[in-house]
Amino acid sequence: MLRSLTRVSRPSATLTVWASAWLAGAAAPDDVLDALAPWADAHDVVAVDDTAADATDLPLPTRPPSSLTFLLAALRRAAPRGQARLVLPVAGDIRGLPGPGPFSDAALAAGEGILFPDAGLGTVPGIVADGVLRWTVHVVREQIPPVDYVPLNHAEFDLRDQVRQSASVLTSLGVARHRPGVREEIAAALRSRPRSMWPDGMPPTSLRVLQHADEVDAILAAASVDEPGGALSASAASARRDALRPIETAVRVARRAAVAEAVRVLAASPRV
Repeated sequence: MLRSLTRVSRPSATLTVWASAWLAGAAAPDDVLDALAPWADAHDVVAVDDTAADATDLPLPTRPPSSLTFLLAALRRAAPRGQARLVLPVAGDIRGLPGPGPFSDAALAAGEGILFPDAGLGTVPGIVADGVLRWTVHVVREQIPPVDYVPLNHAEFDLRDQVRQSASVLTSLGVARHRPGVREEIAAALRSRPRSMWPDGMPPTSLRVLQHADEVDAILAAASVDEPGGALSASAASARRDALRPIETAVRVARRAAVAEAVRVLAASPRV
């Protein structure tokens, strides 16, 4: 049985959970491929350079791309019982990234990526054509920091608390006024996100937090849009950015915590 979650905004979150479940014996390879199918019509896999190509037997970007099946095989060879780790870096918040290097640069540019610490590998997704999502694989030689463990209940509480605080601040600044059609705008943004499938045994709390984080993310996007004909002054726009920044951070922390908890639970209870 597979659990479904309608709203997911990061393909890296989907692959982090499923790759970890597969490596733990809690999912079949076809399940991983099926779960990622909603993200794109095709998933290409390439090695970023000669070093990564030699380590994984994956093709360079100048060659015909490989597939997710070969990425899974490379992970199995490198670390048969390894686990994946989601990273969601942005400028000013690069928690979870290894030291400076090609993987860190690529993940920061994309705003997401996956580390496989036991395998010494990392991968970053990116759209390369209409309907084609490419996963570029890196050898990660830089030191990978210890897991930044955040209890899921703490991350969930902080997310809700930041929503309340940010709403209060925005209202006091006069930049959170109701905009006609904004609810429909948020609902449409959520509907447009892929419907990800999750393994049997996916913790319900992780599902709840992921869904809440995506809802808040859609609200943030709507809150960042100026009303027609009502462009904010530079000071008001700066105040809005300052008010939204803590909640953006809380969304990223909540997503990472939810995925990390799912990986932990699935890895601890393998089913062949």
